Amino acid sequence: MTLAMAQRPVRRSLTLLWQVLGLLIILGLWWLITDVLKVWPPYVFPTPQAVWQEFAYGLWGSGPQDGKLLSSVGNSLRRVGLGYLIAVALGGGVGLLMSLWRPLRDTLGAYLQGLQSVPSIAFVPFAILFLGLNEKAVMFVVIIEGFIPVALAVSGAVLNVPPAWRTAGRTLGANHFALVTRVLLPAALPNIVTGLRTAWSFSWRALIGAELLTSNPGLGQLLEVGRNTANVALVVATIIIVGVVGGLFDLIIRALETRIRRDYGLEVQA
Repeated sequence: MTLAMAQRPVRRSLTLLWQVLGLLIILGLWWLITDVLKVWPPYVFPTPQAVWQEFAYGLWGSGPQDGKLLSSVGNSLRRVGLGYLIAVALGGGVGLLMSLWRPLRDTLGAYLQGLQSVPSIAFVPFAILFLGLNEKAVMFVVIIEGFIPVALAVSGAVLNVPPAWRTAGRTLGANHFALVTRVLLPAALPNIVTGLRTAWSFSWRALIGAELLTSNPGLGQLLEVGRNTANVALVVATIIIVGVVGGLFDLIIRALETRIRRDYGLEVQA
């Protein structure tokens, strides 16, 4: 075992320690500002205890929001999971076609670049008017926000494969199909996975925004309930859940990305 390998558990433990300390500092400052100094009244900025009560009501306890937080997480994950898979399938196919056919890349690719700068919330009114105030409108926004970064990522990743690899594949007798499936796509995989991680974050944020403006039960709608009832503790609790769930899935995709990059020799194991 090398010295670097022996130091890895120590580095990971120190990282975890710093993260825990940072969380405790944030909670301590939150408690100090709200419970001790009372800078803002509870109906403006809630105390940690009030937010914890909303967690208890919504996840396992009984109260005004009995079980609603847990069911909202399930509904949101179901929508974003299905929408993200559809976006990856459609975006991957379109992105591959753009990388192989220049006219499509110069037209559709340019349009997608422009649409990528449009905030996801801007698609919600169109989705509602076009599809109605229902689940389809939410799914449309999630799919379109995931589709664009996936298509652009796949197209860019395939185009960035070194020309020498293409030449080597043809020299070794690969036909067009084999060149794409056995040379270009495997070579582009690390950058494609990076695009998939970006697409996940776009889809997750788009989902919350769409649920916020529609009547479908989910985390976004729970935020709207908190606003309408002036329950700022419920709003903060829901925001924390949104961040935690989104962060956990991002960590999963990031771990996959890191593993692939290490396998390709693009990243040294820390």
